[in-house]
Amino acid sequence: MAAIDTIRYKRAELPGARPSGRQGYVRRVVRMVSSLANRINSLLDRRRSRLVLLEMTDDQLKDIGISRADAHREGLRRFWD
Repeated sequence: MAAIDTIRYKRAELPGARPSGRQGYVRRVVRMVSSLANRINSLLDRRRSRLVLLEMTDDQLKDIGISRADAHREGLRRFWD
């Protein structure tokens, strides 16, 4: 084994070594897509919870301390707000 091959193998075996080339790029893309999917999921969850406010009765809203006007205002907000 040549000295260059030894250095190359030693570098690959180091714990915590950063992947190079295509592996690093793929990991960054996967991380970015995963982050985007999580963000979209949280926005949709927020929208669903706001729509639930619109469906609640006055008694239910009173139990959680929200008026009908507040629930209506919150329910009509855009999902990204």
